[in-house]
Amino acid sequence: MSVLEKPEAVRGRGLSGGPVAVRGRGLSGGPLAVRGRGLSLRVRPRPLAVTLLLTLLAAGTGALALTRDGLVPPAEVLGALFGAGSEQAAFVVLELRLPRVALGLTVGAALGAAGALFQQLSRNPLGSPDIVGFNSGAATGALLVLLHGDPAYVAAGAAGGGLATAVIVQLLARRGSFRGNRLILAGIAVGSLLASVNAYLLTRAALDHAQSAQLWLIGSLGSAERHQVTPALLGLGALLLAALPAVRRLDLLEMGDEAAGGLGVDAARTRVFVLLIAVGLSAVAVSAAGPIVFVALCAPQLARRLGRGTGTGLLPAAAMGALLLAASDLVAISLPTAGPLPVGVVTGALGGVYLAWLLGRGRRC
Repeated sequence: MSVLEKPEAVRGRGLSGGPVAVRGRGLSGGPLAVRGRGLSLRVRPRPLAVTLLLTLLAAGTGALALTRDGLVPPAEVLGALFGAGSEQAAFVVLELRLPRVALGLTVGAALGAAGALFQQLSRNPLGSPDIVGFNSGAATGALLVLLHGDPAYVAAGAAGGGLATAVIVQLLARRGSFRGNRLILAGIAVGSLLASVNAYLLTRAALDHAQSAQLWLIGSLGSAERHQVTPALLGLGALLLAALPAVRRLDLLEMGDEAAGGLGVDAARTRVFVLLIAVGLSAVAVSAAGPIVFVALCAPQLARRLGRGTGTGLLPAAAMGALLLAASDLVAISLPTAGPLPVGVVTGALGGVYLAWLLGRGRRC
């Protein structure tokens, strides 16, 4: 083993005065471990590089959306972002385009992260919130608020609807301990029922409310406003920070509940905690842009293929979700259609192509 392949260790004292040790394998590409008082983090170079690359691509796609039609030149876009542009450029960039781009990146990241947690929790690649009914439940809660309450509480309605759906699905799949095909079947059944409930709510609503709600149910970023971005970003950041310590415990459950319990992991508590975080991420996405489909399903799988890693892959999935939704929205606003095209139409087409590709690849294998 060469010098560069030898494990290296760096020791010091953290901000709290406790010992901190950083271990790695130099330039050989092995995992880097950071350990300290109350901290245990294992970082693999390839997934980290994939996360950074996907984040840069998502940011670049968002920047392209700001200059999509040439109305505002790139130089004026930069000036508007840093407060040095004209008033017209600042209005177009900061008031009309930037909220949509920022909200799209945030919602995409939330969907990607939620999909990664659901798939790892269920140990099934189909375990995404839109497949197993959680998005439909969140949409039901949000619709009840939109049609019969104060729109300021849409996020609370989405979270309540998603959580209630999670409880119902878990009760139906209880014999399967929230894993496997039983969970997927229970989620599909509940999601189908809730889709009927959502359709019924639309038929009982006033015409103008029903039209706007129907557009929202498809999944749209067209009504994004500046005041929506900050709560969505804060919710996403808080939930990701809460999920990071739980991801390692969730990955250990792959060995089985008994083996993980021998390592000090409470299987039931971990699953409930991760479920609450995943429902919260779904609620952030649904309350901001509606139940956008297939991003949560595709993003974790694509990120895992690029990173060639195992486990949850939370951050790569979030970055891939942001890229997918930003690219889909760029396509939606660039197509020469008679009116604005909801981004949910594009993601639905993207999901269909992805599933067809998976079927074709499976047939060749």
